[in-house]
Parts: sequence; C-alpha cells; structure tokens
Amino acid sequence: MNKKKWIKAVTKETEQPEALVESILEAGLEEIYQSMKREEKVTLQNFGTFYIDVRHSGTVFKFNPSQKWKALFGWASSYRGKL
Repeated sequence: MNKKKWIKAVTKETEQPEALVESILEAGLEEIYQSMKREEKVTLQNFGTFYIDVRHSGTVFKFNPSQKWKALFGWASSYRGKL
C-alpha cells in the first residue's frame, strides 16, 4: 500500500473528507519524524515503537512491533485477542 491508497482507505473508514484525512496523516508523520530527529522514541499503541539506537558504529533506526503485530506474524507474543 502506498500513501495515496492509505489516505483513501482511511478516508473511506472514517467517512471524512480526503483533504482532512491527508492533512492529519501528514501532520502525524511529520511529528514522528521530528520526534525521531530529537532521538525520542515514538510508541503507537497496538502498532509498535520507533526508536533510535546510538551505537559506536553509528546510529540505527529501529522498530519494535506491538504484541498484536508479533502474533500476526507468528512471533513470540502475549497477545490473545482477535487478529
């Protein structure tokens, strides 16, 4: 799924104007970007955590999926809800 399809899917799901959805999603992505620039972790419940791992060899961008996502892919997870 690309960004345009993502915006259209959220527009359909929320029944909100496409321009509004695009604006909100863009603002959210920009806030994640700015947080990462400040080396702050970003945790989105039921999605996962983005964070920066500073090492001697350099800076590494990381993502740790939520328990729900881990369960979806068959990884060790404590999630017991519906997938």
